[in-house]
Amino acid sequence: MGQKTTMGIGLILPGVPDAQDACLARLKTLLENKPGVESTHLKDDDAGDESSSICVHYDPNVISLSEVRAYIKRAGVELSQRYGHLLVAASPMHAREARSFEQAVQALPGVIEAGMSPAGVLRIEFDRDATDDARLQTLINEVIPRTKSEHLADSPSAADGEHSHDHNGLFGEQTELIVTCISGALLVAGWLAGLFVAASWVSISFYIGAFITAGFFTVREAVGNIIHGRFEIDFLMLVAAGGAAVLGKWPEGALLLFLFSLGHALEHYAMGRARRAIEALAELAPQTAIVRRNGTIQELPVEQLVVGDIAIIKPNERVPADGFVTKGESSVNQAPITGESVPVDKRPVPDADSVASSSAQLSSEHRVFAGTINGSGALEVQVTKASTDSTLARVIEMVNEAETQKSPTQRFTDQFERYFVPAVIALAVVLLFAWVVVDEPFRDSFYRSMAVLVAASPCALAIATPSAVLSGVARAARGGVLVKGGGPLENLGTITAIAFDKTGTLTEGKPRLIDVVAADGQSEEQLLRTAVAVESLSDHPLAAAVVEEGRRRLGNAKVGHATDLKSITGRGVQAVVDGTMVHIGKHDLFSEIDGEKLPSGLRSKIAELERNGRTTMVVRSGSSYLGVLGLMDTPRAKAQQTIARLRELGVKRLIMLSGDNQQVADAVSKAVGIEEAWGDLMPDGKVDAIKKLRANGGVAMIGDGVNDAPAMASASVGVAMGAAGSDVALETADVALMADDLAHLPFAVGLSRKTSRVIRQNLWFSLGVVALLLPATIFGLPMGAAVVFHEGSTLLVVLNALRLLAYAE
Repeated sequence: MGQKTTMGIGLILPGVPDAQDACLARLKTLLENKPGVESTHLKDDDAGDESSSICVHYDPNVISLSEVRAYIKRAGVELSQRYGHLLVAASPMHAREARSFEQAVQALPGVIEAGMSPAGVLRIEFDRDATDDARLQTLINEVIPRTKSEHLADSPSAADGEHSHDHNGLFGEQTELIVTCISGALLVAGWLAGLFVAASWVSISFYIGAFITAGFFTVREAVGNIIHGRFEIDFLMLVAAGGAAVLGKWPEGALLLFLFSLGHALEHYAMGRARRAIEALAELAPQTAIVRRNGTIQELPVEQLVVGDIAIIKPNERVPADGFVTKGESSVNQAPITGESVPVDKRPVPDADSVASSSAQLSSEHRVFAGTINGSGALEVQVTKASTDSTLARVIEMVNEAETQKSPTQRFTDQFERYFVPAVIALAVVLLFAWVVVDEPFRDSFYRSMAVLVAASPCALAIATPSAVLSGVARAARGGVLVKGGGPLENLGTITAIAFDKTGTLTEGKPRLIDVVAADGQSEEQLLRTAVAVESLSDHPLAAAVVEEGRRRLGNAKVGHATDLKSITGRGVQAVVDGTMVHIGKHDLFSEIDGEKLPSGLRSKIAELERNGRTTMVVRSGSSYLGVLGLMDTPRAKAQQTIARLRELGVKRLIMLSGDNQQVADAVSKAVGIEEAWGDLMPDGKVDAIKKLRANGGVAMIGDGVNDAPAMASASVGVAMGAAGSDVALETADVALMADDLAHLPFAVGLSRKTSRVIRQNLWFSLGVVALLLPATIFGLPMGAAVVFHEGSTLLVVLNALRLLAYAE
């Protein structure tokens, strides 16, 4: 059944003047492109303000409210401070327990949405008008006892395992496992006493001890669920064990609780292992840093580093903060952050003062990230981000949050269990009266009913998907790939098409000026002087290429003085050079603006350059055409290999999307092995292209996460490259490749495909076991055998999921 949410336009689109603003149309289009969003429409308030709010209708079984908000952010808008976001750390737990806590927190006043993973991370979206952080944390501590709530974003170490809930007791995190082992020992003692001791009360006493120790954690969890009006699997187990005791089947009842408790404990251990794979990220950053301040060198906690500090990194030490190199040369192992297998050479920036305000635009040879490992040379690094804002801290926060985002399969299993568990209870009640129909004593009917409760309990189903998602997200993070939840992880594994942005994705993103062709009656020097003057005001990559090569060719010749640079979206730029208006851009631009049209001679030169794969830029000063510049962006060295590997993985359709002309697009696509190239695309055109591709199945869009954000938001899965250090790329993507390396894409796709297979295997296996055990117990399979198969299936499902931690492409 669909739900809806209403958000004030002033809250989600600050500064939008009215309902006719283009941003609203863009927002509606992007949202309605997402699976699960049924429709969006403007909603008038009582005061008649036409731009008051936008109503989004969505299916909560397909998409969550937090995902709706994420897509809004990816559309390029900011959410109001009214809505709060909180991540809370606890110890790993059972999938059923996590769901119980999630539902309990969801019921707290002011909470809009809650999600909890078995790894112990709780994500909360709340309304600040109804509650605040402090009050909410107090309520959470009451719902999840002895949990030390803390913003994981503010403290990466918050996930270090010291925050715990009730699983910690006399023996710490191993309490449940040790108590379960004691239960097992009592169970064996009871069995031996039954063989060698005549008095039956001796063996029964041991069995009662096994009941108490094995059932302690199960009873506590069941009581908590019942208080909140829920009858979960643990309740079914207790009823079945109690029924066995009533019938005098003490050994079977004790075995049931022992194996159920053992499964709980091992599941807790497995989730802890997946959790520790993520906690290892938090341990990458050093605790202290050596800093030069006010002419003195001192050692400080990394939390005290401020932007502008100069950190001194000795050989073979970890980098304490994000920044850029100001002194020294070395190679830095960036594998912990980006997954790159080869250390990256670092050298100082030419002028630290001039790049401090635009450090995000620096190349990888100058930038370093917290948690990476310095090589043999000493470095001095100017800090650009505080420890809580570093790339490492952002990754830890996002991975923690990703654990709480449910995949489509997990939503299905949650829905299935919601109806299945009551159905099992109803079936068990019906079977209690089998003696009325079948010639058997009530005792046998009661025993069969209890056995069915055990056989039909979907324990393996509850953990099948969460265990795989946790393992997959953890393995991806260790390989330099950030996957934002089970949805993207599962969806990327099922896509049939991938669309690539050209510039900076399939190509190096560093175009070079190759051809300088002056128009009839003009000189190359005048063409370059004018072009360099204008493009020196722009930060576009093509402009930088023109300026760099142009200055080299001009030598000591002076360039013009340019002012008033203005961008003409998707077409080019204009500026005033020495008092004359100059236009530079695609040849299409000059059919759209006033003034002289392109001469036929220059048009033929443009066509020749474009046939050779050049990107062309026409230069017109006033009414005179000065000529055309031809630039070329070379394909990445690993692009062809990556494309071939993606085909091997089963991606059937590979398409390149480009704003360049079709001939340039064809030349690049042919060089990298892509058969389809769509050129001459404006940003909106890329969105339309993704819509067409999605009509035929799932499609992923890979780009840099900045210019391609709308297209990425429209795709089934948006993938950003080179996300390390880029806040925009981290925010806009469903999947972020931390390294600027296309070769990491097959790893991400392969891992997602493997995860999807594991989820399907777990799902069918767990459902299959229930389907086999249910009729078997109805027709006489003993409870003891049902218990063994039931708990064995749970352990096999978890072990199958843990294989993902060892995935290698």
